[in-house]
Amino acid sequence: MGYKHLVFPDGSRFLVTGGAGFIGSNLCEAILKLGYRVRCLDDLSTGFQKNVDLFAGNPNYEFVKGDIKELKTCIAACEGVDYVLNQAAWGSVPRSIEMPLFYCANNIQGTLNMMEAARQKGVKKFVYASSSSVYGDEPNLPKTEGREGNLLSPYALTKRCDEEWAKQYTRHYGLPTIGLRYFNVFGRRQNPDGAYAAVIPKFIRQLLKGERPTINGDGRQSRDFTYIENVIEANLKGCLASAEADGEAFNIAYGGREYLIDIYHSLTKALGVSIEPIFGPDRKGDIKHSNADISKARLLLGYTPDYDFARGLAEAIQWYRENL
Repeated sequence: MGYKHLVFPDGSRFLVTGGAGFIGSNLCEAILKLGYRVRCLDDLSTGFQKNVDLFAGNPNYEFVKGDIKELKTCIAACEGVDYVLNQAAWGSVPRSIEMPLFYCANNIQGTLNMMEAARQKGVKKFVYASSSSVYGDEPNLPKTEGREGNLLSPYALTKRCDEEWAKQYTRHYGLPTIGLRYFNVFGRRQNPDGAYAAVIPKFIRQLLKGERPTINGDGRQSRDFTYIENVIEANLKGCLASAEADGEAFNIAYGGREYLIDIYHSLTKALGVSIEPIFGPDRKGDIKHSNADISKARLLLGYTPDYDFARGLAEAIQWYRENL
């Protein structure tokens, strides 16, 4: 179970793009704990230096400040690398609606640059972050790969494009690619600040400060919240997956379904506060309900997520109590 038993060839080196971000920094940490080398590439536009300062003294860790929109930077970063874990992207559905050109340049061209660099440098496996947003308005639950709807945001479009480019790079150029459709990842080091902050850390921070959080919509929207440890497992198992998985995209979640209003009440109970939320308007481009079928990832990646929502939430609350 999990990933702590996984074994890679001696001296394996990983490149984590977006390595100073929430998911990226957790991947860097996990790889270093397993005893392998990791190079972190980040331009610090959305990531934080403090997330990776933790590793600064580790001889197996290297930080490169650079932008994936620059092909030369990507090629240099892939030098001597066995596995790429491509997390570098700008998130947020509402922000992508405001900044479509930037999202195209960063999330599509940037990812394409990384694929090309990985191809040129003979990388063994290119594992990249996709998103559950690619399901768009497809109404059926659970969400199943191969049954997608109309896209609802530029962000979703960038992730769909990344998946299509990955198929081409596997088919025509022999780059083994693995796409991971993340479902509402949460956990330690997720940023609680700003208008586009993820809901769980934002609520925790506001409740700890005695503030009234705003829930977009009526709170009856549901999500397959996925703890960071499950995402680490998926990335590392993606690196070791057989060729049968190459060029494919996989749902990465726990396979559960939580309603936002229930999460809110779970947080107030866990934090020992009694604060009523404010209900605001629905967010543009949001999917109402999300729940993942993870059977394909189980079959082809050996993905067996250990952390259900309750276990992950307890760990996340503890981390935020100690670090906010």
